[in-house]
Amino acid sequence: MERRLAAILAADVVGYTRLMGEDEAGTLRRLTELRQEILEPLINEHHGRVVKLMGDGLLVEFASVVNALTCAVAWQNGVAERETAADEDKRFKFRIGINLGDVIVEGGDIHGDGVNIAARLESLADPGGICLSGDAYRQAKGKVEVDFEDLGERDLKNVAEPVRVYRIADDSSGTASAAPAREPLALPDKPSIAVLPFDNMSGDSEQEYFSDGISEDLTTALSHIDWLFVIARNSAFTYKGETIDVKRVGRELGVRYVLEGSVRRAGDRVRINAQLVDAEADRHVWAERFDRQMVDVFELQDDIVASIAATVGPEITLAEIVRARDKRPETLDAWDHYLQAMASYHRMTKDDVAAAISHLEKAIEVEPEFANAYALLGLCHAHIGLRGWVRPARQAFEESHRFAEEAIRLAPSSPETNQALAFVLSITGEAERAITAARRAIDLNPNYADAYAVLGHALIFCGDLEGGLVACQRAERSSPRDTRGSWLYDAMGHAYFMLGDYEQAIEVSKKGLHQDPSIYGALVTLAGSYACLGREQEARHYVDELLRHIPRYTLRALRKNPMFVHPELINKLVESMRKAGLPE
Repeated sequence: MERRLAAILAADVVGYTRLMGEDEAGTLRRLTELRQEILEPLINEHHGRVVKLMGDGLLVEFASVVNALTCAVAWQNGVAERETAADEDKRFKFRIGINLGDVIVEGGDIHGDGVNIAARLESLADPGGICLSGDAYRQAKGKVEVDFEDLGERDLKNVAEPVRVYRIADDSSGTASAAPAREPLALPDKPSIAVLPFDNMSGDSEQEYFSDGISEDLTTALSHIDWLFVIARNSAFTYKGETIDVKRVGRELGVRYVLEGSVRRAGDRVRINAQLVDAEADRHVWAERFDRQMVDVFELQDDIVASIAATVGPEITLAEIVRARDKRPETLDAWDHYLQAMASYHRMTKDDVAAAISHLEKAIEVEPEFANAYALLGLCHAHIGLRGWVRPARQAFEESHRFAEEAIRLAPSSPETNQALAFVLSITGEAERAITAARRAIDLNPNYADAYAVLGHALIFCGDLEGGLVACQRAERSSPRDTRGSWLYDAMGHAYFMLGDYEQAIEVSKKGLHQDPSIYGALVTLAGSYACLGREQEARHYVDELLRHIPRYTLRALRKNPMFVHPELINKLVESMRKAGLPE
């Protein structure tokens, strides 16, 4: 086996798949002419050897890094000059990567990490740009009249150790880049995302419509999240067919997050991979694989889009909360205070909700018309009253109404403000108004799990048990990783109890109680369900637990519960609790 040290140049055409799809014969003809008239003469002039052609790319070996880089600079300049006559969207643009490394020689071919690193560097280059490894940079520095920009150490796929990467700066005197990197765009004030075109991995161009449809529908779905800045489809699709560097995409589009994925179809099965990446930190936030049966393509597409869209919003929120935690207190802005409040609110203890209120008040002080801050304030005060953290609860409920109504006044078309109002209405005896507000939130964001949960809650306590369960199950399905669904399971427990499915009522109520022991409605459902099953000892146990938390709780108090607006429901619950031993 022969080995030698070599300078390796890897290059490929940007957007080759798209160009071939638009004009296969014309693209092949133009690329062949470009190779024969510009690239091969330059390679020969700089003493290089074409190892192989790879459709849209070339692998070239040089004995010297200086020769390889000088050739690459002339290559990019020559292509840029030749392509100026072509329409912008038809122009050939190359990415080039250069590495100095040990290679294995087999016949006329070369292999090994030296080649792999060059290929990975090529994928990091901007269109019309050149990237070098640290080893290549040390040989070329001071010998070629270009400016280098240090991109730091990068983890490259299938390469064991991080590699130092340099790029040729766009203002270098020796190169007029074919497509200089765009100026980095400033990030918006709120979280931002681009949905890149999902890769069609099926080997069948006829399936392109499905992968494109997933990407387009995801862009539309995420646009319904009013606190999220979403890049338009046309801008994101300019990266179609390219090897993606998410940090570059983030810089060029001015977004913090990138959602990318792939679609592979085999027979009547389809596999979709999706991943959410923090482009600024170059790290994965979330990834998931979806395996489905291909029966109705539109139904399948809707299902996948709903699942991904319902998950991406909460995942971005969690990532933003972590980011806000790392900031110094004096640097927190209104959005940071809101995120800190969100984190505290979801821990749902008395002290945490008090901390959330403090952060929200600071957020409103900084930004007086911050509608979502008012909405979350309404939810905080609603839970203070619901959980008995103040007595009497009336004042907390009045505050929750005031804040929720103010949120609606400031942002009547926000899913979050409508969901907050729906929750407040549902627990204070206005379930029918709650249904209207929850449906409005769902109209504004069809993948909003929290709105489905509130809708289910309100429908159940209005007596529409089946409809309420369907909405609750949609909420549970849309957010399967959510560990804060205790009040959702509380509502489902009531529905199963009223339908006479006591075993199921017990199962979901215990699930809710396990997540949050302070949801005392679950104790009522458990006691009533066991009483109806004739299991008196277990029924009495949950009554005792209820009285331990709320010593003065009685059948009279149960009758006055404002959430129940359907007389038959409250009558059945009262009779079952009498059997369980709850005092009058």
